Amino acid sequence: MTSAQERTASPVEKAERVAVIDIGSNSIRLVVYDGLKRAPLPIFNEKVLCGLGRGVEKSRRLNPDGKVQALDALERFALLASAMRVGRLDVIATAALRDAEDGPAFVDAIEQRTGLTVRVISGEEEARLSALGVLSGTPAAHGLVGDMGGGSLELVRLDHGVIGEHVTTPLGPLRLMESGAVKQNGLNRTIDQHFETLDWLLQVKGRPFYPVGGGWRALAKLHMEQTKHPLHIIHHYTVPAGEARDFAALIARQSKSSLEKMSGSRRRIDTLPYAALVFERLLRAAQPSAVVFSAFGLREGHLFSLLSPEMQRHDPLLAAADDWAQRFGRLGDPALLIAWTSGLFAGEDDAAQRLRHAACLLSDVGWSDHPDYRAEHAFLRILRFPFPGVDHDERAFLALAAYARYTGTIEGPATLGARALLSDAQALKALVLGLALRLAHTLTGGATALLQRTVLKVSGERLVLTLPEDGSVPAGEVVQRRLDALAKVLSRKGEVVQPRPEAAE
Repeated sequence: MTSAQERTASPVEKAERVAVIDIGSNSIRLVVYDGLKRAPLPIFNEKVLCGLGRGVEKSRRLNPDGKVQALDALERFALLASAMRVGRLDVIATAALRDAEDGPAFVDAIEQRTGLTVRVISGEEEARLSALGVLSGTPAAHGLVGDMGGGSLELVRLDHGVIGEHVTTPLGPLRLMESGAVKQNGLNRTIDQHFETLDWLLQVKGRPFYPVGGGWRALAKLHMEQTKHPLHIIHHYTVPAGEARDFAALIARQSKSSLEKMSGSRRRIDTLPYAALVFERLLRAAQPSAVVFSAFGLREGHLFSLLSPEMQRHDPLLAAADDWAQRFGRLGDPALLIAWTSGLFAGEDDAAQRLRHAACLLSDVGWSDHPDYRAEHAFLRILRFPFPGVDHDERAFLALAAYARYTGTIEGPATLGARALLSDAQALKALVLGLALRLAHTLTGGATALLQRTVLKVSGERLVLTLPEDGSVPAGEVVQRRLDALAKVLSRKGEVVQPRPEAAE
């Protein structure tokens, strides 16, 4: 996919800020995005834990204190969205408001006080949007989606990006807290009975499980801290299913005082054991191959549903990288680097080519930083940016390629954690790509259109850089050094070739 394809969004889609307010059973969140596009970037994100759904299971009414806090939060969110000049603001409410007897009256109160129009969605629609959210960040996902909110758990089967059976269950932690202590065996049986009714659940056996929701994100954060994982990013954090199940069972057995000694989301201490218990029982029932946490859920799924089918098909990583290049690029089109570097990577598969494509788009991200800090800043920005469609190993690859683009190496104190995520072969490829990008930007001064007049290719024992005979792309000492450094890593000798123009008759 070319960068031009990623620019097909209409002016309104590209320029207009959009926002989503998600009114859940446990929290209310406002997220403002920079536009309605394939990879929207959150520019503001605020959450308030109101606990609207506390007590709904028994009283059938929303929590009174939660309603007061929610109205205050929603009034603030409406004013902020207006001040931010949000062009479109959608308010979506889920389990608490659809299940409580006073849900419709509270919707009226929200609209009267804030002017916001609230859409209360069904459990089936919540499941569908959550699945679309996962697909927006992990295209062609194949397995089971589970979105745990405070009051419900939505489950969806995905078949290579196609939504299959989906269901909502009353297994949110706020509901379960009213049913009994987490250590009671009866609660296990209650949870298991819900899963036993889903005859399609075992169809996802051996496929990945994609958890969504704040309670399960808190579980992922705890696991990262306990295992000292080098990259604290939720999206696409992957854990073998057996390890994830055992860890969830351990957390479900912990007392509040024990959990307080752990870092992570302390505000979810009360609900975390229940979220962990459902997680553990679901893994036992579904028997997935691995757990792949998703940072994309209902809100992102809602925005994804508003896109045209053409835009939905765009690669989210390349869309985000191209958007970044447009924001921060200097003098040329970084997409020209893709063809120029291709001769160094003969035989690469589609996934490797896609990753190289993204690295080329991101190759000039550090140009405006102080020279002493360009490498580290570019490395950390790429490693930690909320890219969709990329796992932790791929993040590490992109970040290391950027580091090498500025320093000529992937070794350094800042890179140790990312380097540990890659095999030696992957790390070598990141280094080769980074050195090639370093050579390209040195050769052209960032005016990448000049690359179209040059050729870089491996020829036997040589790495040959051919320049135009008219001298329009000059060589130089620094260019030769960059070429030699790349050639050395490839175990070849670098050679600059500049044909002489034929003498006039």
